[in-house]
Amino acid sequence: MPGALWTAHEWLCEVFLAEVYQLTGWAGLVVAAALAFALTLSYVMRFLLARMEPIHALVFSVLTASMLAPHLLARPHVFSWPLLAIWVGALTSAVELRRGPPWWLLGIIVLWANLHGSFTLGLALGAALAIEAVITTPISERIAVARPWGLFVALSIVAALITPSGWNGLWYSIYVMKLSITLDVISEWLSPDFHRYQPLEVWLLLILSIALSGRARLSIIRLLLVAGLVHLALKHQRYVTTLGLVAPILMAASLARAWYVKQSSAHDALYLDKFFLTLARPAHQTAIYMAALFTAMIIASGAYYREYLPSHAITPERAVQAALQAGANDNVLNDYAFGGYLIFRRIPVFIDGRAEVYGDAFMQKMLAGLLLKNPADLAAMLDRYKVGWTLLQTGTPAAALLDLMPGWHRVYSDETAIVHMRDLGSATTAK
Repeated sequence: MPGALWTAHEWLCEVFLAEVYQLTGWAGLVVAAALAFALTLSYVMRFLLARMEPIHALVFSVLTASMLAPHLLARPHVFSWPLLAIWVGALTSAVELRRGPPWWLLGIIVLWANLHGSFTLGLALGAALAIEAVITTPISERIAVARPWGLFVALSIVAALITPSGWNGLWYSIYVMKLSITLDVISEWLSPDFHRYQPLEVWLLLILSIALSGRARLSIIRLLLVAGLVHLALKHQRYVTTLGLVAPILMAASLARAWYVKQSSAHDALYLDKFFLTLARPAHQTAIYMAALFTAMIIASGAYYREYLPSHAITPERAVQAALQAGANDNVLNDYAFGGYLIFRRIPVFIDGRAEVYGDAFMQKMLAGLLLKNPADLAAMLDRYKVGWTLLQTGTPAAALLDLMPGWHRVYSDETAIVHMRDLGSATTAK
């Protein structure tokens, strides 16, 4: 997008993924994402085990895994999950133990700010937990507690500025949330579809049951945080992962405390508790080596025997190949979902997944043309941007009009994409 500001908020993760791909191909990306997922779950499980019975820790860990799994993709956000879990877990532990803020987390926020734009949510969570640390302290001690926590919040913001984008990195999240039209058409920003099974529904029903039974009581700060995360998850399905990760950490101590007070001395699922407690003991060095070797063997066999490739829905390989063989070498009008693949093939795009670069106005005009809200908009767009060929998803209304439009002909079509090319010497005239 000529002249548009691009805040490369994921630059470090993009460099990392590019290096992994060049060294190991698609299999390496799959393994890297899976390891980030595993690290996240292991941290959450360990955090919960320190506060509640193993069977309860297992239930909440499974819920966390189920809410993360639909978003488990080889994309930068997956590599922010361990950082989010560690950030919230360490701060929550400090508040509960009435300790000062863990200063080593400043290094986490620097790394996070260069990996993914979700670090701004981490800053907000950190500020909220700092407030809780102060207000839960006796009045006579609040000033002494407020000094280190206030300094920690301020230094966290400063640390978050240590990126190539500086202040633009902080502003980026606010700018994206203001893109009303764009957020209404990108699937990950839509609300969850409860006509289909949603792990979020299971989580909400469980928490509602716990709340109505009176088995837990959260502090006002944590109640507001959990309510805010529920709101974000219901509004944008991409935040389901944040709710699944953060809420169990915030609620663990309160849930465990209320549960144990109301229960008799007997434990739930005692046999399972003994089994998991046995597994939770520190491992012998030999066992660690064997586990690492076994994991490496699984990874190697999976990479060798299974060919990992991107989803066909966003990889119109055959369509692009047909277009290139037909002589396509000028401007393309491509579907939003195909921008990433075209960049991978080093073909200049009309639009790609960085929707914030293009903005609402551009997105609105493009959608008006592709969805034929006004058929003349398509012809005007083709002329204005001197489009020589199109790459659209199968079923896009504009593809049907291009079949009938003078000066255009269909070159290729399959279940993924349709290619049209402008006839040599022809020009589309907007009416």
